[in-house]
Amino acid sequence: MTPTLPSSKRSVAAVFALNGVLMASLISRIPSLRERLDLDNGALGLLLLAIAAGSVLALPTAGLLIARTSAADVVRLGAVVSAAGLVTCALGAFTAGSVAGAGVGLFLFGVGSGLWDVAMNVEGAEVERLLGRTIMPRFHAGWSFGNIGGAAVGVAMAAAHAPAVAHLTVVSLLALATVLVVVRDFLPVRPEEPHEDGPPRSAWTEPRTLAIGLMVLTFAIAEGSANDWLSLALIDGYDARHWVGVGGYAVFVTAMSLGRLFGPVALDRLGRRVVLWVSAAAVASGTLLTVLGEWTPLVVLGILLWGLGAALGFPVGMSAAADDPRRSAARVSVVSTVGYAAFLTGPPLLGALGDRVGTLDALLVVTVLMAPAAVAVLAAAPAPGRVDVPSR
Repeated sequence: MTPTLPSSKRSVAAVFALNGVLMASLISRIPSLRERLDLDNGALGLLLLAIAAGSVLALPTAGLLIARTSAADVVRLGAVVSAAGLVTCALGAFTAGSVAGAGVGLFLFGVGSGLWDVAMNVEGAEVERLLGRTIMPRFHAGWSFGNIGGAAVGVAMAAAHAPAVAHLTVVSLLALATVLVVVRDFLPVRPEEPHEDGPPRSAWTEPRTLAIGLMVLTFAIAEGSANDWLSLALIDGYDARHWVGVGGYAVFVTAMSLGRLFGPVALDRLGRRVVLWVSAAAVASGTLLTVLGEWTPLVVLGILLWGLGAALGFPVGMSAAADDPRRSAARVSVVSTVGYAAFLTGPPLLGALGDRVGTLDALLVVTVLMAPAAVAVLAAAPAPGRVDVPSR
């Protein structure tokens, strides 16, 4: 049967959610991984660098692979490599107690995630274009809801002291099997059209594309720092129990999910720039409350604001990069690569800073970065020929 727009929309949402499940499953086991391998924050940050290294190496090639095959094929490839990486990491860390084994698994997971990420965003941008209204943040909300589900299972597994290898292996295989089925409903992305003046210049030379990448970079740090360090920061900074730390991360993901679910309404009414400026302010104030609040309700409020503020930067950046569908794969690949530099530099830098000033206080870096984020938001204005508020 030929895929339809409604079926493709559901398929893209499912692929985003499954990607989120795998990421949250890994994150929920980071405190256990740190304990099993006996790592300090700096060493853990370097180990987590393997994920970003794999992603950054894979991202620039994702656009070429999509152009030569299809977004569906690249998602399939990414899912296979991600699942293999997660299982390898679990066996290396928790069975063999090997830092090198865990690093190889995390690197493979990063490669798979990078390929998967670009392909699902390209397909999501095509569905958004065909629908004629903002929907990309809701696809990313699907990723966040997958994160919630993965985090919830992770909290339960951690509280029950369930074997990490069994937990991560079962989740990986179930996610992979589901992805291989649902991508059958992907629609083909419009191929790039030839230019009369010769082949188009590289997207890496386009100032607007690079500026959008910078914006995505700052918001990716806001999101990634919570992914990597929020649980540990609550445990170390507030002497919270393990499950409380993971629960704090679950609160963050819930807030981010709500921001992505309802964000399209604000984007369609107010436009990209206004919404993203408000988002940057929310991240800045939220991280301040999380770090300095001390009183539990203030800390929870800070995590909620942080999650809401971090919700829209990445998906809006993907939409902005794909304003011209003819070059969406190349531009989304570039913006994703720049954005993923946050995951390349963030873990080791925050880990090293955390060893000096404390894991919790190191998160104040996120507050500072929201100043350049507010400037970079200007690049998200629609490209010529597109309006800021899509018609419904």
